[in-house]
Amino acid sequence: MIDITDPRDCCGCTACASICGKDAIKMTPDAMGFLYPVVDTDLCVECGMCEKVCAFHDNYDRSLNLASPDAYAVRHKDMRQVETSRSGGAFIAFSDYVLAQGGVVYGAGYTDHFRVVHKRATTSGERDEFKGSKYVQSDLTGIFRQVRDDLKSGRKVMFSGTPCQTSGLASFIGPRLRDNLYLVDIVCHGVPGPYIWRDYLEYVEKRMGSPLVEVDFRDKKHFGWTAHRESFKTATRYKDSNAYTYLFYEHIMFRHSCEVCHFTNLQRPSDVTLADFWGWKESVPGFNADDKGCSLVLCNTGKGRELLDAVKDCLDMVQTRPNVDFNPNLQRPSVISTRRAVFEDDYSRNGFKYVSDKYGNTGLRYKMKVVRRKSRTLMRKILKKIKNG
Repeated sequence: MIDITDPRDCCGCTACASICGKDAIKMTPDAMGFLYPVVDTDLCVECGMCEKVCAFHDNYDRSLNLASPDAYAVRHKDMRQVETSRSGGAFIAFSDYVLAQGGVVYGAGYTDHFRVVHKRATTSGERDEFKGSKYVQSDLTGIFRQVRDDLKSGRKVMFSGTPCQTSGLASFIGPRLRDNLYLVDIVCHGVPGPYIWRDYLEYVEKRMGSPLVEVDFRDKKHFGWTAHRESFKTATRYKDSNAYTYLFYEHIMFRHSCEVCHFTNLQRPSDVTLADFWGWKESVPGFNADDKGCSLVLCNTGKGRELLDAVKDCLDMVQTRPNVDFNPNLQRPSVISTRRAVFEDDYSRNGFKYVSDKYGNTGLRYKMKVVRRKSRTLMRKILKKIKNG
């Protein structure tokens, strides 16, 4: 039976719980909301399937991969899709194609007051909820079995998620049903804890004085493609912030497994990989001149090539190179903060506002640091002016 003794060994993909024929495995949250498998030994028959299906290791299946991926800079020709997508709208083109075939699309959406979960879509309206980045680990409970049922019924399925999720799903599905499954992963920086996001929303609502009706992890409309500020709406008010973003880039609230991610390379566990194409100016000058967004698309398998070919008429695209220098998580995992354990302990004892003030940019410590930095800058300008007469 599966037994997680080191939290870095589990990515929370749910493959083990999904494959258990006795439902002996329950995904149980830790202090930050990350799910880990817990085995009911009274139900377990020790068949070993949960251990066999685990794909979070260096020997994940690469049997369908090309020797090296084809890389493209991509934008949807419909600017409405670009403007409402996180990058260049490539996900919309791929998912539209699958839906047009009578297929099903799975992606990260919302439930229970903006709790991030994977959901099933059979229409473009349902699919549109998957647009945009969601910087928190999504809950996959029950999803792998739904995907399997759709494939068994003969439908095409596109599943989008982090590479640890797609690797887990591929292992769970197995080769027999793989032909109609399109796997699309993202270049992932790391996944924060669901409880942090939940408590942050409560913190924002208290400050705004009423319930939230809309959230955006990266508000492209107001701040542009390259900015990273979250925004919130109530029935009457709008607010933007970067309190959550600040903690995200501190690498202090990521899942432990992100530290040893096995998929930060160019041999991806999916047919297609999507990312922001941050290196477009060097690789394809002029392609994103209006700076509204540009996708990096990697075709990792023959099926990925076929999928891109099927949607090429609705895309502007230029073949390029992966440009890993601008996407470091195609080379190595994110380095987790040395304060990660203390952060979790502080959070579990004292809540979100405490850790945001202590480790983030909402407390007096950070504000004083900003004041000191501005004072030093001002002093240097004054001294330079005095020196130059």
